[in-house]
Amino acid sequence: MDQSEVLTVMQDAITTILTVAAPMLIVAMVVGVIVSIFQATTQINEQTLAFVPKIVAVLLVLLVCGGLILTNITEFSTRMFGYVDTMLK
Repeated sequence: MDQSEVLTVMQDAITTILTVAAPMLIVAMVVGVIVSIFQATTQINEQTLAFVPKIVAVLLVLLVCGGLILTNITEFSTRMFGYVDTMLK
């Protein structure tokens, strides 16, 4: 196993992590900004107000993108088993 194979595996892992986590992170950030703007304009300083919409939005995105996420993780696992097979030869 040489350095190029390790870098390929790590690059594949990082790419998969980013594509799996990105939809939920982006939605959480957008909802957080919207709630922060709402809190700033109405001067409501309730800490728990920011969490409930984020949780609901992330769960909705998880329901919508769950198939894509499961497909990406399954393909990644298949590629990892393929990497093990090629590294042992």
